Amino acid sequence: MSACPETERFAALLRSLKSRSGLSYEALARKSGLAGSTLHRYCRGTSVPQDYGSVHRLATVCGAAPDELRTLHRLWALADAARAAAAGAEAGAAERGAVSEAAGGTEPDATQEAARDATQEAEPKAVPAGEPEADAPTKAASAPAQGPAPAPAQRPDRTPAQRPALAPDDDRAPEHQAPGTGTGAVSRPARRPRRNRLRATVVVAAALAAVTVSAWALSSGRSSSGDGEGNGAAGGRSTGEVRPLFSAGCPPVIAMGEHDECVREVQRLLHAKGADIGVDGDFGPQTLRRVTAFQVLAGLQPNGVVAEPTKKALYTSRVRMRVWSPQKVRQRVREVFPEVPDKAVAIADCQSFLDPLHILPNTNGTRNWGLFQISDARLRELGGTPRAALDPEWNIQAARKLWSRDRDFGDWPHCERAADAPRSPAPKRT
Repeated sequence: MSACPETERFAALLRSLKSRSGLSYEALARKSGLAGSTLHRYCRGTSVPQDYGSVHRLATVCGAAPDELRTLHRLWALADAARAAAAGAEAGAAERGAVSEAAGGTEPDATQEAARDATQEAEPKAVPAGEPEADAPTKAASAPAQGPAPAPAQRPDRTPAQRPALAPDDDRAPEHQAPGTGTGAVSRPARRPRRNRLRATVVVAAALAAVTVSAWALSSGRSSSGDGEGNGAAGGRSTGEVRPLFSAGCPPVIAMGEHDECVREVQRLLHAKGADIGVDGDFGPQTLRRVTAFQVLAGLQPNGVVAEPTKKALYTSRVRMRVWSPQKVRQRVREVFPEVPDKAVAIADCQSFLDPLHILPNTNGTRNWGLFQISDARLRELGGTPRAALDPEWNIQAARKLWSRDRDFGDWPHCERAADAPRSPAPKRT
């Protein structure tokens, strides 16, 4: 038996369905298209199927009711997530072991590190070109070539404490002095740096003032526009209020298998937008489907995880997720399929439980969408999109087109057999 509680609960439900059907493992394997040994492993909990399709076939052969199919899908998703997490942990441990083993023979010992530190301390350190020590010899060597440069102290209007320090370029000012001129000829180049500094100061002050005014105007505009957007967003939140999904208590990505207050906040926001979802803090298959549907409707990448773009959209998007009731779905399916109304309703119920936003991921990365679970390949063939497939009217009409080709439900083989097969009688209670 499996030590994983999710896998054991999934296997227990399979065993219950198998026992109620009254069929042997060989008969079940033959009717569901599975190998007998594979079916044994599933029921013992030593293996979890990677594709829900095989589980669905097995359950329908056993005569599972719609509620049991929902429960089975939820348990399979949890068991599959636990299996993937365990496989990832084992792979990470193996990789860390390989890295540590490879690094074991190349780590330097304490003697080598000490020798390297001593060598580094013994090496002379290069002094940057801008340090005074490097400039002093250069200036000293260039002083005789330039001649006795007039010092700023010769100006009677300033004391030594009031003289501004010359910029590095000011040292070259005496080179512009014409031969034979006196100190009066030097005063004009000396005043030019002062005017340049004054002009630069004025420009910087003007730029700072402009930036300050722009920042104030931008912040005022954001405040006013943010309040308007927040009041119109689902849940009545303004941008000035705290958004728990962006707090330090929530991880950057919220995904399948988590159970905490961050998941509860996601569910609360989805429910406020009209989604049929329980607010229990458990990120299970139903939350995965609702998150994916919201991402499709909001124009985001439908990856089923709540990262920053989805968090932001949950607070600001005006998307509504209210859908048709099961009664309205049944009525419309019967109207579109007047030739086989009961069977068409049974197919839709088997595929999506009459949920227009039902989304089923496949192990190969594709998905099935909406009431009749239109596949990605069929969507491309019909010229549709995932967003269109979540519209119940479009989905029903698309199913009608597929049925009209051969006037059968060959695109839904497993549910067609389940709709045609008589239900297994319930076991008598003794």
